[in-house]
Amino acid sequence: MALKHVTLAMSGGVDSAAAALLLRQAGFDVSAVTLRLHRETDRPGICGSGDDIALARSVAESLGMPHTVVDLCGLFRDTVMARFVSEYVAGRTPNPCVDCNREIKFGALLDWALNHGADAMATGHYARVDRDAASGRWRLLRGVDQRKDQSYFLFQLTQFQLSRLLLPVGAYEKPAIRALAASHGLCNAQKPDSQDICFVPDGDYAAFLESQGVEMVPGDFVDESGRVLGRHKGLERYTTGQRKGLGVSTGEPVYVVRKDLAHGAVVLGPDSALFTRTLTANRVNWISIPSLEEPMAVTAKTRYSQRESAAVIEPLPGGRVRAVFDEPQRAITAGQAVVFYDGEAVVGGGIIE
Repeated sequence: MALKHVTLAMSGGVDSAAAALLLRQAGFDVSAVTLRLHRETDRPGICGSGDDIALARSVAESLGMPHTVVDLCGLFRDTVMARFVSEYVAGRTPNPCVDCNREIKFGALLDWALNHGADAMATGHYARVDRDAASGRWRLLRGVDQRKDQSYFLFQLTQFQLSRLLLPVGAYEKPAIRALAASHGLCNAQKPDSQDICFVPDGDYAAFLESQGVEMVPGDFVDESGRVLGRHKGLERYTTGQRKGLGVSTGEPVYVVRKDLAHGAVVLGPDSALFTRTLTANRVNWISIPSLEEPMAVTAKTRYSQRESAAVIEPLPGGRVRAVFDEPQRAITAGQAVVFYDGEAVVGGGIIE
């Protein structure tokens, strides 16, 4: 199918602005849309803030592109934000960007774009999409700029979503994208990248959870033998691998090893206690393969910022998967994503149990 009309998700940042330029240079008819996902409109520099919406509109107008704001606050609250809260209450540490990409940006927004005459949707993500001639499957590939590669956050995308997705900046290094935007006089060419979770003011997860009605129940810090080391301020305030902010003095560095929901305790231990070779994951999505039928050698990572490590993945009942790493991995955290790669291609991924 020849793609002509493209809806570009424009955030106000330089990446989506450069994507507009690249799409126009490639001959596409481009319209811009910006999502309103929450009411934190007075916090500059975050996804969906009032100033970013205004900036996206300004850039679109300077390029002669129609611009629309689509309000998905209700859906975002009921899916992404609600899951974020429920995962923390269940003792896990969620990654809301993964859910937002699957349900909102490449779910509801893609549906909106197709219903409004678009042939495809584009974003400024640093990743690439192609179709494997041998299998006929759409593939998600790493971005060329591996320091900015965002394929980790996109592992939940479906074959249909990938078939209607253009990622023009994925073939470029970040400095080249900024230079392209500057050469066209775009006002956001040097705009810093956003970092915080958009609906969590100042990165204060505990304050946000309390604003959503979560009660922080104090309990004990304990060591692996159950010996009480001190008092904590609520399980939701801690995550695996955390060292700072514990307020416990043991004479040697201690870290959060895990949370014991049954007893309301946070288990602390030395750094060596954080290493393990095995994990299981659910909510698994496969991209380069239709399903996992037998063990497969891959590389994998359990956090966006870490390097991949060699592992073997094997299927489990109920669509779950087990990963066994060649080398022990530090601070594997329930609720985070594990993503599997075969060379440049994302094999699939899931949510760590």
